[in-house]
Amino acid sequence: MDILLVDGYNIIGAWPQLQQLKSDDLEGARDLLIAKMAEYQAYTGFKVIIVFDAHLVPGIQQVFNQHDVTIIFTNENETADEKIEQLVVELKGVLTQIHVATSDYAEQKAIFGQGALRKSARELLIEMEKIENNIEQNIETHYTEKRQSKIRLSPEIQEKFEKMRRGLI
Repeated sequence: MDILLVDGYNIIGAWPQLQQLKSDDLEGARDLLIAKMAEYQAYTGFKVIIVFDAHLVPGIQQVFNQHDVTIIFTNENETADEKIEQLVVELKGVLTQIHVATSDYAEQKAIFGQGALRKSARELLIEMEKIENNIEQNIETHYTEKRQSKIRLSPEIQEKFEKMRRGLI
C-alpha cells in the first residue's frame, strides 16, 4: 500500500492557485487542497493523509475524514512536521511505502532518513495537473464516443431513441 502524507500549509503556500486563495479565504484554500487530494487518491490509489499545523491554536488534535481523505490538525504544541515524522514511523511497514509531500528541506531530510520518499510541492503540483488533464481527456473521450448499435438505424430513429433514453419524449 502507498500512503501520501501531505504538509497542508506547506502545499497551500507553494501552489499558486492555493496561495492566492489563502490570502482571502484560508478555509477555502484548505477545502480546495482536500478536494484535489481526494482526486489524487481516487486516481492513484494512494491513501492520502493531510496534516495541518494547529500549534498556535489551543486544543487537542483533531482527526476526521472529508471526501475519504484523512485530515489531521495537530495538537496545540505540535507542528505538522513533528506529526508527519511520527506518522512515518507509525505507518511504515514491509508492504507500505510512505511518500511525504513538502518543500521543507529539513523535513525532507528527516523523513528520507526514516525510509519515506519525498515529493516537493512542485512535483506534486505537476503530477496533479497531469492527473486532472487525464481525467478531463477521459471524460471528453467518453462523451464524444457514440455507442454503436448492432442494428442499423437511420440517424432520425437513433435520435428519437436517444431522446426516449434521456426521458425527453
